[in-house]
Amino acid sequence: MDDEPKSAAELKEIRQSRKLAQEAEGIKAMADIAAADIAIRKRTADLRAMRLAKEAADRDKPVQPKAKPAPKKKKST
Repeated sequence: MDDEPKSAAELKEIRQSRKLAQEAEGIKAMADIAAADIAIRKRTADLRAMRLAKEAADRDKPVQPKAKPAPKKKKST
């Protein structure tokens, strides 16, 4: 960078350009957040639909009782 002192007009221009860059960055960040929110809501809706479909299918078929394994014999010493 140069070490020359800047005039008031140059400093004002630098501040304005920095402010515009920050505003543009903020707008982009908000758009990214909104897009991520939409993606999360879509995934949540898809997962909920799959869970509800699975629960409905499980409700329609009866649960088969599991066969218990034969008890193990203890070794005698």
